[in-house]
Amino acid sequence: MAWRLRVVPEKTSIDFFRWQWLTFGASLAATVLSIVLVFTMGLNFGIDFRGGTTIRTESTQPVDVGAYRGALSGLALGDVAITQVFDPTFRADQHVAQIRIGAQDGAEAVTPEMLQSVEAALRAVDPAVTFTNVESVGPKASAELMWTAITAVLAATAGIVVYIWVRFEWQFALGAVAALVHDVVVTIGVWALFQFKFDLTIVAALLTILGYSINDTVVVFDRLRENLMKYKTMPLREVMNLSVNETLSRTVMTSGTTLIALLALLVFGGDVIRGFALAIFIGVLLGTYSSVYVAKNIVLFLGVKRDWDRKSEGPSGTRFATRP
Repeated sequence: MAWRLRVVPEKTSIDFFRWQWLTFGASLAATVLSIVLVFTMGLNFGIDFRGGTTIRTESTQPVDVGAYRGALSGLALGDVAITQVFDPTFRADQHVAQIRIGAQDGAEAVTPEMLQSVEAALRAVDPAVTFTNVESVGPKASAELMWTAITAVLAATAGIVVYIWVRFEWQFALGAVAALVHDVVVTIGVWALFQFKFDLTIVAALLTILGYSINDTVVVFDRLRENLMKYKTMPLREVMNLSVNETLSRTVMTSGTTLIALLALLVFGGDVIRGFALAIFIGVLLGTYSSVYVAKNIVLFLGVKRDWDRKSEGPSGTRFATRP
């Protein structure tokens, strides 16, 4: 027999719903507190949402992002993002970087004097650097990006709800959307509490969290549906505990390996990707927790159809539930 590593025993009998009111209450409190933090403390919006100036540089020497950042650190520019631009059409000696400077004191653009200071500071570390393009992003464009980001998150959530409703039952859909709202709102609450920079990369992380969280929830939902048809007389709470225990090994292995990869990105990924990795790291933890203690609690409170052999009268969200 082949040797296999087991992080979780093959059979477990953990009572995940022993403290169901405490865990659900804690999740509800965390969600409400996060909303309060967002409205009272606000979010520390990045350049994408506040506006600012984007500078495109070009040099014959390789771009040293660390040296660029160090050269600009003494200019009191506020929010500065530096990234290297790669393109297969570039020449071998063509090295391009993009520098984004956030708007300050309500100004939409960096002043000409400040641009001269930035150029002088960069030439101190790279004498061959030149400014090939300078663009400013005003508050109107930033507001459009904000609404686009909100629309993207809401559209993704709505699509997930429709899928769960059709694939399972409406109780499962409500449980799934509650878990998704919990994961996204609490993650945003952490950003508001610690005033981490909130930009488009964090929006991308939130969309990733939605996908990861619903994937974990659907795995347990699918096993729960199978067990509901298999154990028709077993109490719903016991069927849920059985389903979570049967998928526990998969959940721990999937979440654990994902968190290890994200931890490596947090430690070695650098400043550019650290916020993105941290958001997904928190989202994976929340998504694993909410799959059991939010989504399943909602389904347990609402109850589900158990008489699978009886046809439902009238339109119902359960008409697709018995499909493979």
